[in-house]
Amino acid sequence: MTQSQTPRALRAPVDVLVLGAGPAGLVLGNLLLTAGIDCLILERASRSHVRTRPRAGFLAPNTARILERHGLADGLHRSGTRHGTCEFRTPEGPFRLDYGALGSGGAHHVYPQQNLVTDLLEHYLRRGGRIRFDTEALTVHDADGPRPSVTTRDPDGRPARWTARYVAGCDGRHGAARRSLPPDTVRHHHDHGVTWLGLLAEAPPSLDAVGYALHDRGFAGHMARTPQVTRYYLQWRRGAAADAWSEQRIWDELDLRMGAADHGPLHRGPLLERGLFDLTCDVIEPLRHGSLFLAGDAASLLAPAAAKGANLAVLEAEILGGALLDALTRGDTTGLDAYSDRCLEHIWRAQEFTGWMTRLLHSDPRADGGGGSFFQAGLRRSRIASLRTSRVHQDWFAENYVGV
Repeated sequence: MTQSQTPRALRAPVDVLVLGAGPAGLVLGNLLLTAGIDCLILERASRSHVRTRPRAGFLAPNTARILERHGLADGLHRSGTRHGTCEFRTPEGPFRLDYGALGSGGAHHVYPQQNLVTDLLEHYLRRGGRIRFDTEALTVHDADGPRPSVTTRDPDGRPARWTARYVAGCDGRHGAARRSLPPDTVRHHHDHGVTWLGLLAEAPPSLDAVGYALHDRGFAGHMARTPQVTRYYLQWRRGAAADAWSEQRIWDELDLRMGAADHGPLHRGPLLERGLFDLTCDVIEPLRHGSLFLAGDAASLLAPAAAKGANLAVLEAEILGGALLDALTRGDTTGLDAYSDRCLEHIWRAQEFTGWMTRLLHSDPRADGGGGSFFQAGLRRSRIASLRTSRVHQDWFAENYVGV
């Protein structure tokens, strides 16, 4: 056995091991730290990567309330912007919904997720929170026993083993928590059959709303991130490479699908990032396996059509944090016993609306030719017409668009 393979001694046990330093793991870590719970976060990426990896940037009203409730919203209030309007550009003409004034009157905060993660990380470290970067969790062991453990690969490549009373798997769909689930775990999976090319452009927003364009050539989307950076999406042929088109062709296609000839040209700029997103979703049931709990993308994955992922992650972290606090300080496991059911109720609601939104924005690429495709197109036109004209439908949309 080489030196790099020689296992180190078993690490000192902690109350809670948190796998992953995304929104779920960092919110949970901050809540446990505030309550005086001994916790440790293990993160496979470097500190700089955690602070800079781009993700979605729409935070729901409930997410803002959770951050405020726990003293984690300073950056959001300082740099985030309130947003409550979306614009639909359709073959039948454009219309806007001021969703912030519909339903219960809730609006989003636009705040890039990397900024939120940076805030949460700095708050955690400033108060003495413990986190080990460049430490990959490999397997969760003995989750059905009183003392689970996690084997890891340390930054120098050597293995180590950590023990805890509870393990919170916040390490995504490909992380150790999911890989360690028992074989009888139920995994729901659905593929919407749609792929997006996600683009980050160094260009100011071209409209003062979230833009959803429905076109015969496919969907196009516009989402402001900062005054200098805008996120765009193009419905993309599955299997085509992200770099298959030049920047010029991409901008021309965005102009076409978003109706620039009628609504004005888009502000153009260099494309800073391209990425492919297959609109798929999945749900794990249950979210508790003994002393192992799943949160964030480890618990469920949603298609990005309705920006629910980060908001669900923060909600799940708060629910899990309160339940762990009750169990560790008062011996009350009621919250832990109810954790999976409580979160799955929110997850399935988000999945349902995300599926509805996906069907609204895209023709079904799997519909058969002729009658099937015409039928699906007719359903989509009806959904759009109802959303354009029905106040009841608009209130329903607003409630679900910002809700988790």
